[in-house]
Amino acid sequence: MKRSSLLIIAACSLIFMFSSCSFTLNGASTVGLKTIYVGYIENNAPLVNPTLAQNFTEALKARIRSTTNLSIVQTQEADAVITGTITGYSQAPVSIQATNNNTAHIAGASALTVTVQIKYVNNVDKKLSFEQSFSEQQNFTGDLASSEGKIVPVITTSLIDDIYNKAFANW
Repeated sequence: MKRSSLLIIAACSLIFMFSSCSFTLNGASTVGLKTIYVGYIENNAPLVNPTLAQNFTEALKARIRSTTNLSIVQTQEADAVITGTITGYSQAPVSIQATNNNTAHIAGASALTVTVQIKYVNNVDKKLSFEQSFSEQQNFTGDLASSEGKIVPVITTSLIDDIYNKAFANW
């Protein structure tokens, strides 16, 4: 009887202790944070995808909503603030193919690279704040216009993973 009482007390203590922490099951740490402001990520790249800025901003907010307990607020007086700019959106060949007569060369595959400059301010613990450039690329074949619909979401997801991990997992 005495041993079962001790086990119950220990279990309740552990539950109470862990319920007061601000951790999610995915390893993200939001200790001390309750609110976050996510500013519109403007597209200032020389080559502009017209939907990238809006889609990127909304995908970043969705990731935060789905994996943390933070409330997204509309004021920069939040516990944490994420702002940024898309600074690069470029295509470059990654392999060259000869044509049938071996006199002309065309791109066999290309890569789309997207770069985002992010500023994260943690108003609760300033030493966790950062300003950093994140870049991802994805290879594709054919022309960019027909491939964008498939590769831009992949690049966006990778960039958001990197930003999220840097802000909340300290990777």
